[in-house]
Amino acid sequence: MAIDKKAEFIPVNIALLTVSDTRTIADDTSGNILAERIKNAGHRLFQRAIEKDDQTRLVARLQNWIDDREVDAIVTTGGTGLTGRDVTPEALDHVKTKDIPGFGEMFRYLSIENIGTSTIQSRACAVVARGTYIFALPGSNGAVKDGWDGILQYQLDSRHRPCNFVELMPRLQEQ
Repeated sequence: MAIDKKAEFIPVNIALLTVSDTRTIADDTSGNILAERIKNAGHRLFQRAIEKDDQTRLVARLQNWIDDREVDAIVTTGGTGLTGRDVTPEALDHVKTKDIPGFGEMFRYLSIENIGTSTIQSRACAVVARGTYIFALPGSNGAVKDGWDGILQYQLDSRHRPCNFVELMPRLQEQ
């Protein structure tokens, strides 16, 4: 696993969605962490929003961004737990074309170092939806750091070898 410094860096347009019944932009610490990391990595924070834990609203927001050809990827934070209000994975089920099961597996593998067996309560997941990547992370600051620092900063870097998500973007809608 390495960054090929000779390869071209291709910035990715990323929409950021915080899923929460209580947070605002002013106190959205996990969203702020992700926004900072997205920008520091050289990507474009295309849009940022907060939606309540409501499956219908989440699906509508996701569909809007999926339909926008300028959005390459969506990163969500929150709504991936086990409570009745946690519906982010269910919303992704409504919009997905394909699952990316390795994302959730890798996330839980990485987070076990920080939270031990509590990682079993995470339903972090990822999908492709009509050519757009969607990555759903838990809402804690530690979780978004694990997800970005351990997975997304590499897989959304076009220079990452042996492979990365960016190089697949032109082919995601092949038939």
